[in-house]
Amino acid sequence: MDLANLVPVPVLLPLLAAGITLALARHPAWQRIVSGTTLAVVAVLALILCLAADAQGPIVLWVGAWPEGLGIVLVADRLSALLVLVSSIVTAIVVIFPSRRDIADSADGAPVSVFHPTFLVLTAGVANAFLAGDLFNLFVGFEMLLFSSYVLIMLGATKERVRAGSTYVVVSVASSTLFLLALALVYGATGTVSFAQLPERFAELDPSLQLTIQLLLLVVFGIKAAIFPLQAWLPDSYPTAPASVTAVFAGLLTKVGVYAIIRLQTLLFPDSPLTELLLVVAILTLVLGILGALAQGEIKRLLSFTLVSHIGYMLLGVALGTEAGLAGAIFYIVHHILVQTALFIVVGLIERIGGSTSLSRLGGLASVPLLAALYLLPALNLGGIPPFSGFLGKVALLDAALEVPSALAITAVVAGIATSLLTLIAVIRVWQRAFWQDRGEDDDRVHSLRVLPRIWIFAASTLVGITVALTALAGPLSDYAERASIDIVGGAYHDAVEEAMP
Repeated sequence: MDLANLVPVPVLLPLLAAGITLALARHPAWQRIVSGTTLAVVAVLALILCLAADAQGPIVLWVGAWPEGLGIVLVADRLSALLVLVSSIVTAIVVIFPSRRDIADSADGAPVSVFHPTFLVLTAGVANAFLAGDLFNLFVGFEMLLFSSYVLIMLGATKERVRAGSTYVVVSVASSTLFLLALALVYGATGTVSFAQLPERFAELDPSLQLTIQLLLLVVFGIKAAIFPLQAWLPDSYPTAPASVTAVFAGLLTKVGVYAIIRLQTLLFPDSPLTELLLVVAILTLVLGILGALAQGEIKRLLSFTLVSHIGYMLLGVALGTEAGLAGAIFYIVHHILVQTALFIVVGLIERIGGSTSLSRLGGLASVPLLAALYLLPALNLGGIPPFSGFLGKVALLDAALEVPSALAITAVVAGIATSLLTLIAVIRVWQRAFWQDRGEDDDRVHSLRVLPRIWIFAASTLVGITVALTALAGPLSDYAERASIDIVGGAYHDAVEEAMP
């Protein structure tokens, strides 16, 4: 069997399952089975693609075999296959978490039956964005995940969700409009949107036009990745969504923007004059994001700000433009997807047991030892405590920065260390106030896991277990990330797409 035929399956299979789950709208248990099974199969196929790409190089499929590179091209190289694998694992676990109580929050008549079809379309959009081999198909992937996220973020139709969702929709539509303008400008200037042809044609353009296109695309992808100063929408949008939705949004959606920036910088603008600007943005994202987290009194908002802050680590690896920097960024992306998703799922458990996510209203949760462990392990990982993967990823990035003879790179190292320490302070503050401080005298809530469905505990425990296992697998993952970065910097992605062009 030609492995190229497997490349579109992570996109097509969830779309097929979305139709099936829509037909099963009156049978939520079957919806969950179909969704979980589909995403588990996608994870297995993604693992096959990941191993194949590692063994033989990028796997390319030109859909329709249109002449002169006009057709849709899907590419599974080491990086894209790895991210499809990680995203499939996360979504396969999270999709079993939702229930009517989680999604609707007691809102009668909430369209809970559309969760699974919409969630599957979201996963298809994420996979399509990772596998896209041209700018237009990347745009299609973004739109698939954005339109489905509009529905997911407003499920339950509470005032808070509608208000937050409105902000999210406005920002997303604005970024999509800019993306379309950028596509028109790219096609008008080069006559193509294919990654196989764009690098050579960009090199022939006037430098000022190149810079204009790059800045426009950076703004588009920067909005989606929530980098400074384009991040203000995220802390107001994510915390109001259901726990399962927030977990996937926090873990995956911003990483699609980071992935697009990696492709943009390494494939289309490898010798960009904007390197120093990206370093400055990375530093500001790191510092201002974590300062925002320290000012929060609500756990979801606090974690949303840490999410923004830690995007700065990934952007730092990209801005360095070295193999070591990219390898560190790839490692940190995988780490952050898993840890951030796990933390938001655990916060969903805290909300159900404690009745709130406000630090002023929580206390005494240490009486539930399993819940305490489920929070503390990924929290310490996020804070960068050794020997967790968060520590290893940050060390790799900071080592790569120290290899660059630049005052800005040294500043980034200082900012990275400070951000790690402040992150630890933020998550430990949650631990101290939610778990160790005494409950109020009038608080008669029963702090017990018995109030939770067992499947919620299973999903959270599995995710936290994977974050711990990632530490044991850090060596193989680091080696894989290094090989992926060599492919990216060495042009293997571009060469494979060009060679496979009809």
